Amino acid sequence: MKPIRLTRHAQEQCVERGATHDEVIESIRSGGRETAKHGRELCRENFQFNADWNGRRYAIKQVAPVIKEEANEIVVITVYTFYF
Repeated sequence: MKPIRLTRHAQEQCVERGATHDEVIESIRSGGRETAKHGRELCRENFQFNADWNGRRYAIKQVAPVIKEEANEIVVITVYTFYF
């Protein structure tokens, strides 16, 4: 598989939204994919969380990076997280 590179924006969103680099990589490598705007793809993977986030307890954290597949690498544009 191609190397994966996170943009500065994606790295900042990981910190802000509570996703780890490893979760982003795993979401891309083994998560489901769906078409996104501008020829990009959204990958989704659910992780056991069982912890607090912003004062509430959640069992699952879904990490959803938006990627653009280039000729020699996969570029992560941004990262979304969903807690439930």
